[in-house]
Amino acid sequence: MPDRRGTNLFEHLPEEIIDKILIQLPSRDVGRCRAVSAAWRSITSTPEFMLEHRRRQPSLPIINGNGRPASLVVIRDTGSNQKLWPFVPGFEHRSKSDLRASCDGLLVIRHLTRYYICNPVTREHAFLPQLQVRQGFFNNIIGFYRHRPTGEYRVLWVWKSGDLSKSSLHALTVGSEEPRHVAVTMIGVPSPSMEHKLLMEICPLPSSPPPVHHRGSLHWFPYGGCPILGDVGDDIIVFDTEAESFRRMRGPTQLCSNRKLFDMKGALAFWGTPAPGYREIDVWVMQDYEAKIWDFKYRIDPSTVEVSRQIYLASSKRKRKATLDSTVRWFSDMVVLNERELLIKFNNKLVFRYDIGGEFLGMVNLGKRQYCMLLTQHRLQESIVPIPPHWRQGEDEEPPFSSTGHV
Repeated sequence: MPDRRGTNLFEHLPEEIIDKILIQLPSRDVGRCRAVSAAWRSITSTPEFMLEHRRRQPSLPIINGNGRPASLVVIRDTGSNQKLWPFVPGFEHRSKSDLRASCDGLLVIRHLTRYYICNPVTREHAFLPQLQVRQGFFNNIIGFYRHRPTGEYRVLWVWKSGDLSKSSLHALTVGSEEPRHVAVTMIGVPSPSMEHKLLMEICPLPSSPPPVHHRGSLHWFPYGGCPILGDVGDDIIVFDTEAESFRRMRGPTQLCSNRKLFDMKGALAFWGTPAPGYREIDVWVMQDYEAKIWDFKYRIDPSTVEVSRQIYLASSKRKRKATLDSTVRWFSDMVVLNERELLIKFNNKLVFRYDIGGEFLGMVNLGKRQYCMLLTQHRLQESIVPIPPHWRQGEDEEPPFSSTGHV
C-alpha cells in the first residue's frame, strides 16, 4: 500500500523478504505483480524463482467436459474449476484439439492434424514435429518427460502399422526436428519380438491412460491388466527416462480389475476394484520402491455411505431430486484431488467428491452441467517458466491459438 508520499511500503523491505512473499502467490497473481513494479518483475523472472514457484504448485487433475459447456478444466481443492487455454469451449470444437501428454506445467496438444507444446499459464506454444509415417501407418504419443542429465524435454512416440503387426519406439527432443529411434531393451528379456509386444501393451489406443511420473521414470500398467511375462506380480512396466530403457516392477499380488496407477503424496500407488460389481475401490501404496513392497491402504465403498442422502441432478432440460444410492450403481473411474479427497466417476456419467473414508462431499459441476465428464488422468502443475525461444523455430503456419485464453 502507498504511504502519504505515494511510495510503496514494500519498496522498503529487503529483497529476500519480498521474494518469500511473492513466491507464495498463485501464478495469476505473480503475473499481476510483474505489471506493478519493475523490481518485482525482475525478482519473479529469475530461473531460480520460477522453478521454485512451480515446485510449490499443487498437482491438479484435468477434466474433459467434452465442450458442454467447458472443454478441458482443472479442478481445485475448493471444488472450483478453471478452463484451460488453449481449449475452446463449445461442443462443436471438441474434436479439434485434445490433450496427449503433460509434464512440468507443459501440455502436448493435438490441434487438427498438428501437435504443439503449450503452457496454459503463460499462453505460449511451440510447434512439435511428429513422426512421418507411410500410408496405412499411424503414431501415438505415449510419454513426455524431462531428461535430467541434459535438461531436455522429450516426447516418446510409438509408430504402428494399421494392422498392428509392426511397431517401433522413437524419441523427439523438443526444439529439434528429427526424432530418433529408441531400441527397446528390457532386463532379462532377450527376445527381439518383445519390442513389439511391449509397445502394444503400453500403447494400444491414443485414449489409453498416461504413464505416472515417479522417481525419474514413467510407469504403466500393461493394457488389459495382464503381465507380459512372469507371474501376477510382474505387471508394471517402467521406462527409465535417463537411461531410456525398460524394466518390469512387481505390483501387488492382490488381483483387481479396472486398475490404474497414480501418485499419492510422492509415492507410487494404484487403485482397482477387487470384485465384479464395480462399487468398491481398493487403494495400494508402494512403501519401499527399491524392495517393491506394497501396502494395502484402504477400501472405499461409497455405496454404503449416506445412501439415502438427497442430491440434485441437473440435465440440459430439468433438475430433479434423487437419492445418492440410486446414482451410485457402478464405478467407472477415479483421480486423486489431494491427499484427503478423491474424484470418483459413477455410471460413466457423474463425478462425485469423496474423502478417503468414503464420505460424500458433493458433486462436480462444469457450469450448470454434471454430465459428459471424462477424468483424463493427466495433471497440471502450473508453471510461469516461459517456453524457450529455440522451441518455436521452424513453424510454417499462423498460430492456431488465440492469445486470449481462459486461465
